[in-house]
Amino acid sequence: MRIGEAAAAAGCTPRALRLYEQRGLLPPPGRTASGQRDYRPAEVARLRVIRELLGSGFTIEDLRSCADRLHLLTQDPPPRCGAADAPEGSGSGVVGRRLAILDAEIDRLTRLREDLARRAFGDRAGADPPPYEPVPVTHRSPAAPPAPATP
Repeated sequence: MRIGEAAAAAGCTPRALRLYEQRGLLPPPGRTASGQRDYRPAEVARLRVIRELLGSGFTIEDLRSCADRLHLLTQDPPPRCGAADAPEGSGSGVVGRRLAILDAEIDRLTRLREDLARRAFGDRAGADPPPYEPVPVTHRSPAAPPAPATP
């Protein structure tokens, strides 16, 4: 399949697909007689894994460091990735570092939330916080007409 079809099948853009190729996450695809990229189902499956891992908080550099083992994640079921059963150099260090970064971010956000609750609710911050109304987010396209004013 051509690059646009492969990108759509994996939920990304052709530009992102080319970037993954340039960064070594995706092997160069075969070519058609006219020189266009020709992706096989295995390459699309790998691309889906790359997208899923990027969505899980990994960076392109994280994935580059274990790019030669990404094919393992396209197996069904994928092999276990625990540090205890991972062979040396299998990428478990990347996973451990990413988990540590996520844990640090969770801690930072928890402290930020606690500080905000303390500032907003004072001594009541430790107890059940009072209910609050989330701010609704409305999405309008720039071309949409303004909403009519309500009296």
